[in-house]
Amino acid sequence: MKIADVKSFLVHPAPHTKGWNISKNLLLVRVETDEGIVGWGEAFTLRDRETSIALNIGNLTRYLIGKDPFCIQAFTQWASNVFSDGRGALELYCAISGIEQALWDIVGKRLDTPVYNLLGGPCRDRIRVYANGWTSGAKTSKEMADRAAEVVKLGFTAIKLYPFQNDEPATAIAKNIRAVREAVGPQVDLLIDVWRQPDPFKAIRVARMIEECGVFWYEEPVPSENLDMLAEVRRSISLPVVTGECLYTRAEFREVFEKRAADIVNPDVASCGGILELKAIAAMAEPYGIRVSPHNYNSTAVGLAATLQVSALIPNFVITEYFINFQEMGDALSRDPFRVEEGYIRLPSSPGLGIDINQGSLKEYAFQEFPRRKW
Repeated sequence: MKIADVKSFLVHPAPHTKGWNISKNLLLVRVETDEGIVGWGEAFTLRDRETSIALNIGNLTRYLIGKDPFCIQAFTQWASNVFSDGRGALELYCAISGIEQALWDIVGKRLDTPVYNLLGGPCRDRIRVYANGWTSGAKTSKEMADRAAEVVKLGFTAIKLYPFQNDEPATAIAKNIRAVREAVGPQVDLLIDVWRQPDPFKAIRVARMIEECGVFWYEEPVPSENLDMLAEVRRSISLPVVTGECLYTRAEFREVFEKRAADIVNPDVASCGGILELKAIAAMAEPYGIRVSPHNYNSTAVGLAATLQVSALIPNFVITEYFINFQEMGDALSRDPFRVEEGYIRLPSSPGLGIDINQGSLKEYAFQEFPRRKW
């Protein structure tokens, strides 16, 4: 079996039935073989950089035609070390990640088994998820609290919120978090994403003010590239600190572990280098006592499928991400969409990544070019 072609599809996940404001396009990858088996993967995207990631996929394609799709490690090593000339960039690692997932999907389908069985077998049969994508536009405590209560009714037992987005003072941020806690009750886990604030003193102050709220984690309280500052913040608060969505490959995570800069890391399977790389990062984290919560700002079809495969494998797994505002598109793309039940998704048993994509539905979610942002 040989690779015959690689295709990429840029799509916009905005639901047709609900007024979500989503400033992001998604990038799906389809790898075709001469035996008719196809594999799907997803490359992580950032606004205004989607086309450059697709260009990287196109540049890699001519080196993949005629190759054996089973040679996954050889491909990722070559692409990272030789194709990049040692100058890796986010766009390239996103492209590598999407192709790598698709190759695993092919191998699993060819061998008629899920990917997790090819990498050591699952440690669990269901994967806990937290809801994201529900806070867009919410500005007041009441708006946040009302939306949080609605999300919990959908079956989630953990939710992420972004209380720092409106540049409010620390007291107002703490008030919003307390309002959400009161709305959802003590049994629901609250994940706070500080989203890389430049002011460590404000991040520390808020963390101390919300200790009584039972916060599950405190994500990226400062810019992730400043690991010394991150470690200092971690030592100054009692909440578990998370980082990793803006890091890729195990080389960038090594210093996080050595500096004890985080309690949990959240690499993304669609940007860190793929399934094998995420598995390797998790293995590196384990002897440091650091747990792993895969980031998943990707579709609820392909990206989520790849994330579930890795989440099943790693012993130090905590929870993973589910974007509820991407669900409509995910349901349209997948003939057997994933369902959240009591905060968990049952591990798929179908071959490969466990998904069956309806390619015809992609045309309903056309790529969108967004207005230029102010600077």
